[in-house]
Amino acid sequence: MTEKHVTGKPSSAAGGWGALKSVGRQLMGSGQPLRGAKTLLSLNQADGFDCPGCAWGDPEHGSSFEFCENGVKAVAWEATRARITAEFLAEHSVTELQGWSDYDLEHQGRLTQPLRYNAETDHYEEIGWDDAFAEIGAALNALDNPNEAEFYTSGRASNEAAFLYQLFVRLYGTNNFPDCSNMCHEASGVALTEAIGIGKGTVLLEDFEKCDLVYCVGQNPGTNHPRMLATLREVVERGAKVCVINTLKEKGLRRFADPQNKLEMLHGGSEPTSTDYYRPRLGGDMAVFRGMSRLVLEADDTARAEGQPPVIDRDFIAEHTDGFDAWADMVRVTPWDIIEEQSGLTRDEIAEMAGMYMRAERVITTWAMGITQHLHSVQTIREITSFMLLRGNIGREGAGLCPVRGHSNVQGDRTVGINENPPKAMMDAMEAELGVPLPREPGHNVAHAIGAMLDGSAKAFVALGGNFARAVPDSSLVAEALGRLDLTVNIATKLNHSHLMPGQKSYVLPCLGRTEIDRNAAGERQMITVEDSMSMVHGSAGINPPASKDLRSEIAIIAGIAKATVGSDVVNWDIMAQDYDKIRDMIARVLPIYGDFNRDVRQPRGFWLRNGASHREWNTPTGRANFGLDGLPERTEWQQVQDRDGQFVLQTFRSHDQYNTTIYGMDDRYRGVYGARKVVFINPDDAAGMGLSAGDLVDVTGCYDDGRLRQCLGFRVVPYDIPFGCLGGYYPEMNELVPHQAVGDKSFTPTSKSIIVRITPHRQ
Repeated sequence: MTEKHVTGKPSSAAGGWGALKSVGRQLMGSGQPLRGAKTLLSLNQADGFDCPGCAWGDPEHGSSFEFCENGVKAVAWEATRARITAEFLAEHSVTELQGWSDYDLEHQGRLTQPLRYNAETDHYEEIGWDDAFAEIGAALNALDNPNEAEFYTSGRASNEAAFLYQLFVRLYGTNNFPDCSNMCHEASGVALTEAIGIGKGTVLLEDFEKCDLVYCVGQNPGTNHPRMLATLREVVERGAKVCVINTLKEKGLRRFADPQNKLEMLHGGSEPTSTDYYRPRLGGDMAVFRGMSRLVLEADDTARAEGQPPVIDRDFIAEHTDGFDAWADMVRVTPWDIIEEQSGLTRDEIAEMAGMYMRAERVITTWAMGITQHLHSVQTIREITSFMLLRGNIGREGAGLCPVRGHSNVQGDRTVGINENPPKAMMDAMEAELGVPLPREPGHNVAHAIGAMLDGSAKAFVALGGNFARAVPDSSLVAEALGRLDLTVNIATKLNHSHLMPGQKSYVLPCLGRTEIDRNAAGERQMITVEDSMSMVHGSAGINPPASKDLRSEIAIIAGIAKATVGSDVVNWDIMAQDYDKIRDMIARVLPIYGDFNRDVRQPRGFWLRNGASHREWNTPTGRANFGLDGLPERTEWQQVQDRDGQFVLQTFRSHDQYNTTIYGMDDRYRGVYGARKVVFINPDDAAGMGLSAGDLVDVTGCYDDGRLRQCLGFRVVPYDIPFGCLGGYYPEMNELVPHQAVGDKSFTPTSKSIIVRITPHRQ
């Protein structure tokens, strides 16, 4: 698709007629509009399939029309009529396809046959399933050490597929589990585990019906989890506050027109999704919460001195927390000039937000990757948690912490064992279940896996979904490393760039999608399960005929590789692949939190995985919720670039026409960008100061002194309402600017929201 490089006026509200038009285009573009429309009626229904997009919860799983615009895009993308044929593969070499865009590759349609790369012809060719499994198993067993293999997982995988995958890999002999969560919410898991004893949020969706205030921090739900907009709108409609703390002014966080509200659509109306909006500098969120905490503590000090009721919940703090006094002493002496400079907000603005908190009885704080992809993300989430502990806003109705996962089962994958450093209790239970020892030493996360590929210690890469090469930092460097491996295996529904970086032996194995019927040999329809951001576990079963009779489920493919690699002496993989209830039974035996899994998941709405912190049970070394003890960063990235002429801090994010690395279209109507992806958003005053106008071409160069030149050339300037000194741009196009070694403290998450760059006029 040719880029038009056109910027225009953004839409006035999220949703509305623009969303309906987009839905129509997506259904027509699939080539099967009637089937697509019928499929939507089963999206998020009790007897249908769970949305393959985001993990936002559903309060009435089984109610009508529980889907959003981007859910429609995901369904239409999967349910397309287009197919990758043998003729297409014979016509186009891998080298040629490497030059295609992400959009063009995926719009060739569904993969229908297992493929093997032929290095002599530079083409993928069809191969039988049994031969593919045998060759992959032989290649894995030919490695000198199981730790030479990396096993990646996408958050699209079901609980059953992820559990079977980790079972196979640990029997093979390694804990190398680079996972998509390593690139998004890993900081949330690390920080919350330290603070409250569990790496998940503490709220149910029903809590949003009872809260007085929601802080919505570092996220863009209009694009990334659009069903959240309806929840925020409902909060505002009943008179509660929604305070947004986000660097960009995003349409979805201001107003939302519900496309399913007929009266509203007829009148062209919309309703607010927030009551207050504050825009900190990139990397300034910790200072925002530090400032609010200082004001809350000072108000409490004043109240005590005057004999007034306390502002903070001292009974809760005394009974349930540890480290309060040391944290409070540190907060009280944090200088206001540092808080204001790092946050980019004034003391008065921070006081407004703190006032909301002190007036509210029940508070929820939500966040996403605008918080988690910084050097000091773990410290920031600890600070958010400490702030919420001040007034006992964790572990009661209408209050709590809500990290919003952006992929349909990334949380569930981690719960069932996709973890490079698995909990001892789970490993003990696995060994008791299987009767054999399993590897205990920590394996590789994404950052470690990239390092192993680059230094040559990794020899094989197996991907359960995803587009690893485009999702990771230093994209071109990782692409080169993938091509040097002995073995690459990708389980996928469509062709993407990761498949075009073949190792010496390379296979692409096509699987069923979430919308498709999965039957076993007896003809019985199989069900898989997923876990949403609120720890609710839902069943999901497809309704569409498979794109090809030769497709296999992810579970069947994992079982086939496992059988060929480790044999069936310990686990009967054939039985597991034929009856997913058997997998769920084993999950429940190994992880008792799942209870009577097969019974409970067949209830309306599924079931909730019990969360100790929600009941004020703190699974921490202290047995209490822990206040953080981290000071503010010595200097944020924004502070670092202020004395360096021409340097900025860049964040990457999605356009409205994409989901993760999947590109559905070339428009971003909420930001007024049409037909273009190679753009850079910049503060109008910054642009004017450099003599730049809308549409000018610039080169963006990374400013890291490690001997590698990182550049994005020929990007068009888009003046935008973004703080001074800050830039924005789309990934995966700008992942090239993120050094693979630039990761968050403790989390190893790429610092994709705080990249130091320089922009210069484009040189042809």
